[in-house]
Amino acid sequence: MSLQPHAPADGRARRPWAGRPASRRAKAMITAGGLLAGALVSAGVGFGAQSAQAATQICDKYGSTTLSGGKYIVMNNNWGDDTTQCITTSDNGFAVTTASHNKATNGAPGAYPAIYAGCHYANCSTGSGLPMAVSSSAFNSVTTSVSMSYPGSGIYDASYDIWFDPTARTDGQNTGAELMVWLNHTGSIQPVGSKVATVSLAGGTWDVWYGNSGWNVVSYVRTAATSSINFNVSTFLNDMVTRGYAQRSWYLTSVQAGFEPWTGGAGLAVNSFSYSTTGSTVTPPPPSSSTPPPPSSSTPPPPGSGCTATYSTVNPWSGGFQGQITVKAAGAINGWRVSWPLGSGQTVTQVWGGRGSASGGTETVTNETWNGKLAAGATTTAGFIASGAPTTPTVSCTAS
Repeated sequence: MSLQPHAPADGRARRPWAGRPASRRAKAMITAGGLLAGALVSAGVGFGAQSAQAATQICDKYGSTTLSGGKYIVMNNNWGDDTTQCITTSDNGFAVTTASHNKATNGAPGAYPAIYAGCHYANCSTGSGLPMAVSSSAFNSVTTSVSMSYPGSGIYDASYDIWFDPTARTDGQNTGAELMVWLNHTGSIQPVGSKVATVSLAGGTWDVWYGNSGWNVVSYVRTAATSSINFNVSTFLNDMVTRGYAQRSWYLTSVQAGFEPWTGGAGLAVNSFSYSTTGSTVTPPPPSSSTPPPPSSSTPPPPGSGCTATYSTVNPWSGGFQGQITVKAAGAINGWRVSWPLGSGQTVTQVWGGRGSASGGTETVTNETWNGKLAAGATTTAGFIASGAPTTPTVSCTAS
């Protein structure tokens, strides 16, 4: 068996609470004449990251191993606790087999056992194409899926941790934004920062939380728990950019899925995980000259409405299109509501920069908490993805 030391699978130092000691990374590094204390494998004892040919048990605080020929890396990452945590790998996932965390729920979690593609503190998987420029066309095709199992007890969140950096970073702490996608959580735990919005994305409804730990931390907490999800990373990134929490000049560096346990933790499992750069695009390429987008439409404000709305098709493609609503305040307003009739076969599937709902063939988008208050003459936009052929409907805007 080839033994290979590596830098610890770190990176959980990103909470405004006490968090890790400054010397935590040094404790996991190679000592002068020895290897990092080891990851236990079914065939014996190994250290660091190695190719997983059978089920691998890892009990070292920062131990990791590779799956699928190096395509994915699984890490124990017991960064916030000194109690023993062990995980056992499967083909494209892992299970927490030993854990007895007992952390205060108003502080940091005990660990983040996870599986990932990309680079995490210089421990990089193979063939991920990461770091990847958000501005590249390839980014719009990055998809990921996960299936999870949850125990009947314990306090934890089950979440993606997706990292962005202003540079094509492969080591150290990312300083752009941390995107967390919470599929489930128990107890009284909550994300960093405060709740700023509720949105409909990726087939679910999510509470959006924003905070800063030296980098933006944006958490999407599903209002109804789920054990599986399949989505384009750009779906959430688009919403972050609209809110001013991320920039398209940044780079995607890693896509991770795992758990943050505060109490207990044994029984948490990622049954399967996937990452791909060949998924369907959320924002398709511009149409050819033979299929120009329909013209935009706008309506003057009815008396007393206080706002106007302009509807435009940004990108049409076969079977769907991306649209945009621009709201302009006639006078100072504290909120807005835009409605339009849906065409035959149209269904709005995603909305960002507003809250969407459909009723009786009419789509309505209302403001978020952060973009409802507009000064006279000010504008704001909301975007959406819809199935069906694009049309040029008459839109109405009502202000409060």
